Amino acid sequence: MPSIVMTGGGTGGHLAIVKAVKEELGDQRLVYVGSTGGQDRRWFAEDEAFAARYFLESRGVVNQGALGKVRSLGRLTREIARARRILREEKAGVVFSVGGYSAAPAAIAAVLSGVPLVIHEQNAVSGSLNRLLRPFAKAFISSYDSASPIHAYPVKSVFFQKARVRHEVKRVLFLGGSQGAVAINKLALALAPELQRRGIAISHQAGERNVDEVRKAYEALGIEAEVFGFSDRIPELMAAADFAVARAGASTLWELAANGLPTLFLPYPYAAGDHQYHNARFLAEKGLAWVRREDDLQLAEVLELFDEDLERVSRGLMEEVSSEGSAQIAALLRSMI
Repeated sequence: MPSIVMTGGGTGGHLAIVKAVKEELGDQRLVYVGSTGGQDRRWFAEDEAFAARYFLESRGVVNQGALGKVRSLGRLTREIARARRILREEKAGVVFSVGGYSAAPAAIAAVLSGVPLVIHEQNAVSGSLNRLLRPFAKAFISSYDSASPIHAYPVKSVFFQKARVRHEVKRVLFLGGSQGAVAINKLALALAPELQRRGIAISHQAGERNVDEVRKAYEALGIEAEVFGFSDRIPELMAAADFAVARAGASTLWELAANGLPTLFLPYPYAAGDHQYHNARFLAEKGLAWVRREDDLQLAEVLELFDEDLERVSRGLMEEVSSEGSAQIAALLRSMI
C-alpha cells in the first residue's frame, strides 16, 4: 500500500498542521519524517497513527554563519540521501510538507525522486524552503494566496467544536507559546491589578522557562492566576476565555479564529520576513482582530478593547474560518497517490 509521507516541523505551528491533517487520513498508511531538533519528537515519537516515524539530523541553514552554513549543507546532503531511501522503502505515493528545516530532506528527496510534493505554507510570508520548492510542487496551499487550490486553514476539529460567541470579558487568556513571550508576560503582569479589580480571571501561558518566575510574580501581587508552560489543554483554555493576547504564529491565529475568540496580536518582532505581523494584519484588516507592535502598546489601549463589539468580532471570526480545511487537504493528498 502506498504511503502518505508527512514531513516538516521544528515548531508547534508547523506540527499542528500535520496533526490536523492526520486526523482526516485514518484510512491511509502514514509515515512521518521530522528532525531530531525542535519539537518533532515530543509531538510524534510515540504517535502510533504513523506506521513509521523517522527523525533526521536536519538543521536550519538560513540563520547560520558561513561555517555553520557549510556544515548544515553537508549534513543536509547526507540526510537527503537517507530520505530518498526512506521514500523508496516506504513506497511513498505523495509527500506532504509543512515547511521548516525539518521538512528539507524529505521534501527535496521527493523532488529528486519524482514523488509528488504538496506544500502547505502557514504564513502570509512564505518561508525560504517553501519559496525554493514551490516551482517543483504539484500543489502549493496557502490561506493567504488567491492562487491556492485550498484556502481553508487546517485546524483540529476540537477548536470548532468548542467555539462560542463572546459578549463580555470575564476571562483573559495570555498566550506566549510553550517557549513563552517576555513582552506578553510583562503585559499580563502589568494588567493584572486592573483585571482583578474588574473581576476578570486570568489564564497565562508563560512558557516553560518562565513559568516559575511568572507564578511568583502573581503571588507577590496577591493575584490568583492560572499559570502554565506547555499545555495540551489549549482548546479548553481558549474555550473558557473571552479575550486573548497572543503571538501571531499561523496555527495559533487560526485556532483562535476557529474558536471565535477575539484577540489582540503582539507579533514576534524577529520572525522571518516579519511574517507574524502580516498574519495578524490579514484578520485585522477585516476588522476581526487587533494587532500592535510591542513598542507601541499602551495599557489603557488594551483595556479599551474590552469595550469593543466583541459579539460582532466573534461571529465574524467563526464565519471567516471553514472547518473543512483538513478534510480538503486530505482529499487532495489521496488524489495524488
